[in-house]
Amino acid sequence: MKTHADYLDDSVQAREGADVSEPPQIPDSPRGDFTAWRKPARPPGFRPGKLFYGGLIVVVVAFAIGFIPRWRERSTVRRETRELAMLTVDVIAPAPAKAAPQITFSGEVKALTEAAIHARANGYVRRWLVDIGAHVEKDQLLAELDTPEVVRDLAQARAELAQAEAARTLAATTAKRWKDMLGVRTVSAQEAEEKMADLALKKAGADAASAKVQRAEEMLGFAKITAPFAGTVTMRTLDVGQLVTAGAGRELFRVAQSEKLRVFVRVPQNYTRAIATGQTAEITLAENAGRVIEAKIVRTAETLDAASRTLLTELEVDNAKGGMLAGSYVQVRFKDAKPDAVLTIPANALLFRVEGTMVGIVGADNRVRLRKVGLGRDFGSSVEVIEGVTAADRVIVNPPDSLVEGAEVRAVQAADAAR
Repeated sequence: MKTHADYLDDSVQAREGADVSEPPQIPDSPRGDFTAWRKPARPPGFRPGKLFYGGLIVVVVAFAIGFIPRWRERSTVRRETRELAMLTVDVIAPAPAKAAPQITFSGEVKALTEAAIHARANGYVRRWLVDIGAHVEKDQLLAELDTPEVVRDLAQARAELAQAEAARTLAATTAKRWKDMLGVRTVSAQEAEEKMADLALKKAGADAASAKVQRAEEMLGFAKITAPFAGTVTMRTLDVGQLVTAGAGRELFRVAQSEKLRVFVRVPQNYTRAIATGQTAEITLAENAGRVIEAKIVRTAETLDAASRTLLTELEVDNAKGGMLAGSYVQVRFKDAKPDAVLTIPANALLFRVEGTMVGIVGADNRVRLRKVGLGRDFGSSVEVIEGVTAADRVIVNPPDSLVEGAEVRAVQAADAAR
């Protein structure tokens, strides 16, 4: 039995022959028999989905091969452009200043107690008993003055006292009599009260005369010049027969206690926090540099001198053996003082702006932070920074003038940049 395909072949052969006008004769197929119209059989294993997905894969691979390299190139160019546009700065960490192992300052030696002795009475020097370098005790006689005027004033005061006492005695007797007569009504009360008032007046006059005598006696006592305390005579300016005037301001003697000495040192403001009462120090003299004398800080002024910005510090030295002289110039070394470590940065890290002296700090986010700083000593290539930075900060070296707050930078350690 011929199939539908066989009839198609016959028609093709007929068209290829001479007679092409006859249509192919296709027999009617039985009712309900569709086998003659089925599609041709496909090769085994053939599926249209595989062909579609295979083509899709080929397209994706071709797209990846062409797009990914270009995308990588564009990303690389974008990154390099951003890196080239970003400012590269050298940074350095602030370093502690190299402090001296011990603090040494100049000092001035003074006596523990020193007094200039002046005259309290006018007169002539009768004699002097001690000279410079003499050791004297308290109230020891140093010199005597001849004070004739004071003697006459004393005599006059005593005479006035005697006169006042006589008048007071007479007034007391009169007042007693008038009081008795008032009791028997022989005198008026007014007269009796007048006599009592006169007695009070005479008593006041006697007291004033007595005070005058006492003052004259004390002035006469000033004719003897004595030592106010035990010590050494360090100055004598009078001589026999010399006229001495009270209140003229001229020193006659100067006495000082040298068993203990005081050393005054002016400590600069930067080191004041390292100085404390009770610390020990070593004192050396220029004429005997090999000898070291122990001293102790006993007090400080607790206030900086406004003119020099220094702290006046007083030390006490035992000088029982007489190894030091008051008025000496010495070197004082505070061996127990430990000044605070001060940070230093390169001088070329500073930015001078209207707001003041500033530095650029690179933060953890690589953003610039402009910070105002306080400066200390200038060492030339580096400067001390009292405030404004810490040892953990990254300070920009040679910052450009155009550096602004918040700018993103790439930080490179200065040592690495130098290499």
